[in-house]
Amino acid sequence: MRKRNAFYKGHSLGNDYLVIDPRAADFSLNAATVRALCDRHFGIGADGVLVPRPSRRANFGLRIWNPDGSEAEKSGNGLRIFARYLQATKRTRRRRFTVETPGGVVAVEIHTNGSRNATEISVEMGRATFRPASLPCSIEVDELLERPIVVNGRMLHFTGVSVGNPHCVLLARRGRSWSREDLLALGPVLSTHPAFPRGVNVQLVKPAGRRRLRVLIWERGAGETLASGSSACAAAAAAVRLGRVESPVTVESPGGALEVAVGKDFALTLHGPVADVAEGELAPSFARSLRRAVFDRRLTSCAARPS
Repeated sequence: MRKRNAFYKGHSLGNDYLVIDPRAADFSLNAATVRALCDRHFGIGADGVLVPRPSRRANFGLRIWNPDGSEAEKSGNGLRIFARYLQATKRTRRRRFTVETPGGVVAVEIHTNGSRNATEISVEMGRATFRPASLPCSIEVDELLERPIVVNGRMLHFTGVSVGNPHCVLLARRGRSWSREDLLALGPVLSTHPAFPRGVNVQLVKPAGRRRLRVLIWERGAGETLASGSSACAAAAAAVRLGRVESPVTVESPGGALEVAVGKDFALTLHGPVADVAEGELAPSFARSLRRAVFDRRLTSCAARPS
């Protein structure tokens, strides 16, 4: 029997998500309740909320909420955390299964340790495309490869990639690198740039060897992020397409490293660790506040902000 208002929390390299099953919740999952759940001071705190739902196209269906209450098409880390949740809560015994997201159906494979717990998970993320209509992007070219864009009066060059959700990849010129200050200055502006009518995720990327990238990430709807599976895939796809690295690629972010295999047709496979954080039930008073959808005005954006 399912507990009422139960939650699961997991993370991959510090990128953390809550899983809430709406069948066991006595409140609606909407933009307001997601913001409250994700708030790191007045809620549980997370980089997003994963919501299981039925699927006719796959073994499982998944809805993905960003911490600001917007929705995401696909999340590489979110999918792997969801897979760990399905195993940890005994909703599946399968090691291989499919999940339908708004960004398409993906195949998942669970890799277990000696205790048969999922420690690492692979996801076939689909094919990367660089065509403007796939993001979408208003720039009219065949492919968004090293296209110029002006940000804060500064001319930059980006590669646009869709892996089921949109990405703007800025590869550092040879001999140059990116700083966190660059991310904080460029990320918010690029993620809402008029060239991307539905917003975009931003990666500042520095090649660090034949098969290695270092990446700083600004996520649409979340802000600065320690790690991101789809961002790792986009960065690897762009760097391979531009001849800066070879597959498979180790993508290092502030939270740690993920592995991305880029096929000749730009089919992407993401591999990396997952970990449980907590399982529990929401306090009755907090659940009542979610039902009423009445929140303290002090609730702000849900993403963690550095002091």
